[in-house]
Amino acid sequence: MAAKPRKPFLMRASPGVMAAVERLAAAELRSVNAQVEVLLREALLRRGIPTTGNDPGPDDPA
Repeated sequence: MAAKPRKPFLMRASPGVMAAVERLAAAELRSVNAQVEVLLREALLRRGIPTTGNDPGPDDPA
């Protein structure tokens, strides 16, 4: 079964922010890309903005 397509994008972040994300990703056994997605989903949820329900999260099988 093919993985669902992802939309690539370029992101710029300060070295300190990236270092923190890298540490968190390592601690949670995720890639930096997956960790950024988790953090974005959590931030959207806190603001009451739903993501589409059929999108698999980074920890869900594709």
